[in-house]
Amino acid sequence: MTADPHTLARWRLVLGETAEQHGIGCGGHPEAERVERLVGFLFEPGGGGGKSGGGRAADRTGGTGPSRLSVPEWVDAVNELFPHQSKEVMQKELVRRRGIAELMEKPELLEKIEPNLELVKTLLSHRDLLNPKTRVLVRKIIDQVVQELRRRMQVQVEQAITGALRRDRHSPRKVFRNLDLKTTLRRNLKNYHRESGKLLVDRAYFYAAERKKKPWHVIVVVDQSGSMLESAIFSAVMASVFAELPAVKTSLVLFDTQVVDLSDQVGQPVDVLLSIQLGGGTDITQALAYANTLVRQPPRTIVVLITDFYEGRAESDLVAQTRLMADGGVRLIGLGALGYDARPAYNKATAGKLRKVGMDVLVCTPEKLAECMAKIIRG
Repeated sequence: MTADPHTLARWRLVLGETAEQHGIGCGGHPEAERVERLVGFLFEPGGGGGKSGGGRAADRTGGTGPSRLSVPEWVDAVNELFPHQSKEVMQKELVRRRGIAELMEKPELLEKIEPNLELVKTLLSHRDLLNPKTRVLVRKIIDQVVQELRRRMQVQVEQAITGALRRDRHSPRKVFRNLDLKTTLRRNLKNYHRESGKLLVDRAYFYAAERKKKPWHVIVVVDQSGSMLESAIFSAVMASVFAELPAVKTSLVLFDTQVVDLSDQVGQPVDVLLSIQLGGGTDITQALAYANTLVRQPPRTIVVLITDFYEGRAESDLVAQTRLMADGGVRLIGLGALGYDARPAYNKATAGKLRKVGMDVLVCTPEKLAECMAKIIRG
C-alpha cells in the first residue's frame, strides 16, 4: 500500500535529512519543502552556537535544496509562514544556534525579531558588536521586554508587600490631624440616616504617625556573572518595582570581584541592564560587606542576594560575613535563581552553610519572593 504523501512529508520534517536516506521525502509538497528549508536553516553546518556539545540535534542538516538562505531572508519567510507562537520559538533558536553578528549590525533585521527575554540576553551578552545605529534600537527592544516583565509582576508584588506594610496602618491613637476621613466615611455608610440626612459614626479611623515609623530598606545585591544573566534581568526589573513602594527605600548593587552601587538608577532598569559587565570572578563576601555598610536600621533591612553561590575567595569568609549580618538583625534572602522559567544551577553546599547561619535560600518567581518579604515585614 502506498503511504500517504502528506504523512511522509511530516515524517521528513521530524527526522530531517536522515529520512531521505530511507526514501522518505517531502513528496513534492511545496509548503512542506519550504518549512523544511526554514527549519533546516537552524541546524545546518556552520550554524554557530548549537554545534557545540555534540548533541544529536546539532548534527541535523537541512538536506539538499535551493540556494542557501541568508538571515534576513529566513526572518522574512518565518514571519510570513508561521503563527506567532511558532515564530517566537524559531526566532529564539535562531539567536541561540547561529552567529548573531548580522543581527547586531543591521537595525532593519533586528526590528523584525519579536522582542523576548532570550533576545535581550543575547543583546546584553554581545554589546560589543553593536554599532551606533543598532544601539538605539537595542535599547528600545530591551525596554519593551522590561516593561512587559514589569507589567507581569507589578500588581502581585505590590499587593503582597504593600499589604504587609499597611497591616498596622491605622492607629488606636485618636489624633485629629491623623484622621483618615475617607476610610471613616466608607466604613460608616451603613449608618446613614435618610430622614435626618446625617451619617452616624460608630468608629473613626486614624492614620499611624508615619513620620515616626522607620521605613523598610531593601538592598538588592546581584551577581554579574554570565550564568546569572536571566536572574539579573528579573532582579533589575523587580528592584524598580520595589523603588515605587511606599515606606520602602531600595538600593541596588551589582558585583563580580568589584562592587558597583547603582541605587541612583534603581528606577531605570534598562540603564541598569546596559551597565552589567558579564564575566570575571566572583566575590560574594565583598558584596555583602558593602551592603552591610548601607544598613542603618538592621531590624528593618532586607538584603536580597541573587547569586549562584560559587564564591571566588575562601568560603569561610562568606559564612562569617553572613553570620555577622544575621546576628546583627539584618534579614537575608539568597536566591539561586529568580524568574518564571529559571533553571537554577547553584552551589547547594555553600547555600546550605549560609542557610545554617541565618540566610533564607530560595529559587523562586518574583511573586514568591514578594510573599517571602511580606512575611518578614509582617513579622
